Order: sequence, then structure tokens, then C-alpha cells
Amino acid sequence: MAFQRITPITTPPDCCHARVSGRGNAIESPAEGNKLYPRPCCGAEAAHPMAPGRAALGATGLPTGVRLSRLYIDQMDCPTEEGMIRKKLGGMSAVRDMEFNLMQRVLTVMHEDDALPAVEAAIRELGMDSRPVADAAAGAAGNAPEPAAKPWWPLALAGVAALCAEGVHWAGWPVWIGAALALAAIAIGGLGTYKKGWIALRHGNLNINALMSIAVTGALLIGQWPEAAMVMVLFALAELIEAKSLDRARNAIRGLVQLTPELATVRQPDGGWADVFAGDIEPGRIVRVKPGERIALDGIITDGQSSVDQAPITGESLPVDKTAGDTVFAGTINGAGAFEFRVTAAAAHSTLARIIHAVEEAQGARAPTARFIDRFARIYTPAVFVIALAVAVLAPLLSGGGWYEWAYRALVMLVIACPCALVISTPVTIVGGLGAAARNGILIKGGAYLEEGHKLAWLALDKTGTITHGKPALTDTVVLTQDAGLDPVRIAIAIAARSDHPVSRAVAAGRPIDGALPEVTAFGALPGRGVRGTVDGVSYQFGNHRLIHELGVCSADLEARLGELEAQGKTVVLLSDGKRVLALFAVADTVKDSSRAAIRALHELGIKTLMLTGDNIHTARAIAGQVGIDDVLGDQLPEDKLRAVAEYGRRGKVGMVGDGINDAPALARADIGFAMGAAGTDTAIETADVALMDDDLNKIVRFVRLSRATRTVLVQNIALALGIKAVFLALAMLGMATMWMAVFADMGASLLVVANGLRLTRG
Repeated sequence: MAFQRITPITTPPDCCHARVSGRGNAIESPAEGNKLYPRPCCGAEAAHPMAPGRAALGATGLPTGVRLSRLYIDQMDCPTEEGMIRKKLGGMSAVRDMEFNLMQRVLTVMHEDDALPAVEAAIRELGMDSRPVADAAAGAAGNAPEPAAKPWWPLALAGVAALCAEGVHWAGWPVWIGAALALAAIAIGGLGTYKKGWIALRHGNLNINALMSIAVTGALLIGQWPEAAMVMVLFALAELIEAKSLDRARNAIRGLVQLTPELATVRQPDGGWADVFAGDIEPGRIVRVKPGERIALDGIITDGQSSVDQAPITGESLPVDKTAGDTVFAGTINGAGAFEFRVTAAAAHSTLARIIHAVEEAQGARAPTARFIDRFARIYTPAVFVIALAVAVLAPLLSGGGWYEWAYRALVMLVIACPCALVISTPVTIVGGLGAAARNGILIKGGAYLEEGHKLAWLALDKTGTITHGKPALTDTVVLTQDAGLDPVRIAIAIAARSDHPVSRAVAAGRPIDGALPEVTAFGALPGRGVRGTVDGVSYQFGNHRLIHELGVCSADLEARLGELEAQGKTVVLLSDGKRVLALFAVADTVKDSSRAAIRALHELGIKTLMLTGDNIHTARAIAGQVGIDDVLGDQLPEDKLRAVAEYGRRGKVGMVGDGINDAPALARADIGFAMGAAGTDTAIETADVALMDDDLNKIVRFVRLSRATRTVLVQNIALALGIKAVFLALAMLGMATMWMAVFADMGASLLVVANGLRLTRG
């Protein structure tokens, strides 16, 4: 089941002449086509490991004297804060690299051993507080502290003051009363905005706080006291609502942590039982699970049996029967039975913990659309600021209009200038999609794969264990001789039961027989042909087509029947007494019912399918015909599968589905590699682009549909953000927009894209 994602081939090329392949920790040599090598540790690639398309920062392979620190920053929830931190820390020689996870408010810094205090001090200079977070592998999303709740009453008081200022203005009372009320509202509700705005301006950043501070100050200077107060209060209120909405997105994965109970019932050295904190339980301990309980840790059942709801891990809709020797996963729910299991992994390294860690890392990775929008936002905000400045200064000189009027229009444009809605539209959408996928047993290792999934044109699939069950089963039994007192089936099963060959085991297990089987003596193997044994003094041979030919008992009628079964991809074994054939049995690796439905659904989505298998072409075509696969290639070695994926990749985006080591090169070469049945398998979870936690191919259909839904929401969000801003910029230029309208436009757009993106969390 486990496979390596990257397979080194020959000597790696010089890192200075290798180009990034975008395939995790691999590069492609320009001189050697599609060969994959481990990523080099020198040059630009090592200096900037978090550039777009590269793997996330990890604790392995760090240079001597360098360490990773994860810091939770409560105030870091917008790309504007990221920009300030990146600029500040980027100028420190002791900081080697940074990785931002805005959705979880976590900054990962690669720095020199003694530089952490300096990093924390630099963050404090930006008006932000940082707290160390435990290592990601020790619990992922569960380690991030909950943000401190902010009191609501100052904002309510500021709102009352702003409304009173508006009332004074409309009542025609003295201006100084309205001014005093407005200043009070701004002081109560807007000092935090002013503080952050000043820090941003001091560090050369035009974020929303800087723009809002400039706009409100400008409104005060031109005597718009009530409007300045109302704009600041509305902005603070909208920020509060937006923060609550984003917290819903952040909690999409955090909820997985709550799937495991804090306590588990553990056997003590004296034979008694006691409740112990799950995090303190070491591998090897015996845990007892009562009916209806959630399972706290990964393990193997040692005693008892029950049905277990594995939906939180694998997304399976029906409970799975479990008995001694079967694996159970943390976070799953026990049914009506009771059992004991031996712990195989500590809480921090359970399958659920690895899923949470993997999805959290995927949240922090930049998707292609997010990288494009970040670049766009870096140009957009300064450009609008310059335009607003030109409107305030040049428009009165060129048009002859009043300075007051044009200054007001410029202030409205400043409020609209912040690209927060546009920038937040992508991560909240991607996180919603990743969370929905995880709850359905689909582990997507980055936003890039979720985005690219809608482009899949071909899907290559391994046969054994992917399309089929992966083990032979008895499909046909034909008795050819009906002598009185002779039961060929019972004799064949008695002989097959003595063999350890998979085909013999399939025959023995495929036909239930009442009563005891006849005794077999003189049992022996016929290498390359089958087995033999004596029953009731008669010597029988039980073997393949070749054995029947050698015995000289094959007829034209039997040959035709064998040819028909073998053309269906079945392996046929026959029972003979040396004079005639008494019975034949056909065995095949049967197709999963889910495979037929999945292939049909993929075709409905417009995705063509290709089967790659090491089996002979006749068997391959027979299986492909049963499920409706478009193209089939048999007798495929690992390098053949690699070439096939590369060839079909020229016809469009290609995905590869597999579950074995022999699939690794093709999985690495495909645009998206899917690992089947990854639950409980470290290698698959950590290295696959998309890990399907059980063996159901229909999860790929769900992945493609989710990818397309994500793409649709992304386009909708970008159109909403840009469209609303474009409309209000035009209204501002025409003098038809007020400052409070601009606040609603900016923050309203943010709330709309967040709400739209959160629709994906419902799956």
C-alpha cells in the first residue's frame, strides 16, 4: 500500500541547471526530460524554500544552527498584516525564511538559533503580539490558541455617539456639539484603527487601516464631523463582523480536533482499568472501548468485535465491521459492541492528527489564483491611492471645481481602495473546499491541486486494488462429470484447501461445503502446473490449462470453453483424475461495484479514463470492458506507466490513481497523484497530492465536483470584489458616493465573499 512519491533515478543533475517541477520535493532535469530527482539543497531553491509551487517549511534537513519557530499572531488575519511582517522580518539577516498561514494566524519562521527574541520584538514593533505554538506534528490546528474575545460595549458606545452627532447635524444645533460627539465616537471606537494605521504608514504600507485613518482625518479637516464618526464606527463594526465570519472558516478544520475524546480507558499493570488523558497514552498500551464511545487513538483490536463509524476519517457512509486484528482510527465512533485494542500511535501521530496537520499546511500554501491576486493587490492599492491624490490636487486645478468637493471624492476613493475583499476571497474559498474534502475522506495537500482538479482531462488508474478488489475470487464452477457417488466439487475443495496458492485459496473459500471434507493423502505440488492429491485411493490433479494438455485430456469442446473464460480475464483451474476432466473453476480479481459507478460518473464529467496494469492485455481488456474504461494498456512495468502518463499528459491535464510502490513514478509524473486507501498509512498521507482515505473511486468524482464548485465560487468572489469596487469608484468619480456608502461597499464586499466561500464548507 505504501509508496514513495519521488523515485531517484541515476545521479541528480547540478542544482543550478535544474528547473522546479512543481512536484513536491522534486525537480526535473532539462537535459533528461521527465526524470525526477530529489530537490537540491543549494542555490536559490534552498535560499527561498517557500516560493510559489514549493513544499511547506519542514523541520527536516535544516542547516546547523538554524531552527523553525511557529508563532500565533492574533492580529494577523489579513494579507496586509502579512505584508508588514514579511517586510519587517525580511530585512533581518538572522531570518532565513517565512511561511504564513493567515487562516490559522500562524507564522512559521526559519531563523538562527538565538534569533527568536529579536523576531518577537520586531513583531511587537508592528503593534502585534506573538505566542509560540507547539510543533505542527503535535496536534496541528489544535495547538493554535483561541483569539481573545473583544468587549462589545466600546463599539456600542461609539455608535451611540456617532448617531447623536448625526442628529445634532440634522437638528441644526451648534457645530461644536456635533464635533465633540464625533471626536468622542472616533476616540472610543477608532483609536485602534488609528494606531494600526500609523504603524502601517511608518513602515511604508498602505493597508486598510492606513487608508481609513487618512480618510477619516481628511473628513475631519474639511468639517465632515458626523460622517467621519459614522465612517469609523461602521468600519469597526464591519471589521468585527468580518472577523467573526473568518473565524467560521478557521474553525472548518479546528472542529476535527474535537473528534477525539480527552480520556481513554486504559488497562493498568495490576489488571485494573483507569481513565487516562489520551495525550499521555503510549503505543503498546491496551485501551477498552465501550458501546457508543469515540475511539481516542489508533490501534489494532485484540479482543472483541463491533461495527465502527469511520466517516470522520474515511468518509464512508456505512459502519465497518471490526474484529480481532483489524485497525481502528482515532476520532471514529464505536457501535453497539465492545472491544479492546492495542495502541499503535501516540495521539500526536494518529491518522487524524496527520490529517489535521496536512490540511493545515495546505491552508497555508498559496494557490495559483491567490498568488495572482497578491501580485495584483500590490499594484492596485498604490495605483488607487495615486489616483485619489490626483483627484484631490489636480482635478480642481484642471476642472475649476471646488477643492472641498474634489477632496471629498478623493477621500471616498481611499476608502474603496483597500483590496481586502479581493485578497481574502481566495483563501477563504480554498479553506472551505479543503475542509469539505477532509470531512468526506479526501485529503487534498494544497490549494493548487483543489484549483487544478477542474482541468483534469484524463485519469489513469492502476487495476489491482484500485478498480478491482485486489484478490482473486471464485466466479464460475462447472461440473463436467456426473458419476454416481462422485462429487468433483468436494474433492477439488479438499485438495485446494491444502494449497497456499492464491487461486487455490479462492476456490477453497468460494464454495461453502456442508460436512467434513474428504481426507487428502499424497498431497504434492506440480510446479508451474498446480497440485495433486489422493482421495479415496484415486489420484487427482488440480491445475491449469497447461497441466490438462500434458495429461492429454483436453478436448476441442473444453478448449473452446476455456478460451471463452480466459477471454473474460479469468484464470481457469481444472480437476482431473488423469483420464478425464471432472470439473473446472474460474477465478478472477473481481471489479468493485463502486468502480463501475465512478467510471460512469467520470465520463459524465467529461474525463476520459485509462487503465495501466501489469496484467496481460486480455485480462486488462476484459476488466476495462466491464467498467467502461476508454483506453487500456497491459503488461506495464513501472517505467512503462511513467511513459504512458507522460504521453497522455500531452493531451491535457492527467491524474494518476494507484496504491502501490510500482505506481510511484507515474504518480509523481501526473499533474495530480491520487493515493488509494491512505487511512493509517504515513507515507501516503504525507506524499500524495490527494489521499483517498478508503478504496472508493467515487471519492475522485467528489474531488472533481468539489474542484469545479471551488473554481465557480472563486470566479464569483473575484467578480463580486472587483465589480463592487469598480461601481463605487465610478460613483465616487461622479460625486455620487458618500464615505459611509464606500465603507459599506468595501466591507460589504468582504462579507459577501466570505459568506460565499463558506458555502463550500457544507460540502
